[in-house]
Amino acid sequence: MYILLALIGACVLGIAAHFLIGGRELRGVAFTPAIATAAAAVVYTALQWGGVGEGDPLLWLASVLGGVVIAAAGTAIVVSARRRSDASAKAALGI
Repeated sequence: MYILLALIGACVLGIAAHFLIGGRELRGVAFTPAIATAAAAVVYTALQWGGVGEGDPLLWLASVLGGVVIAAAGTAIVVSARRRSDASAKAALGI
């Protein structure tokens, strides 16, 4: 059940990251929080399987903050790819 706390924390910070990272018009509102939540789940599970206990701060910092860092990086990559794609499409159409 503790994983839910990590996932909720990562999702909330993912929502904050959505509003802090530019290019919101180029992606969906749930994109960044979804990546943060999924990444936090993977990191939390991997660390649990690796033997890190639930009382260890490393588990919480790595899962929550790691999920947000991964989401921010993924969002920045998607936004830059979308900008390049849109620019090439506009150039091809002569807009």
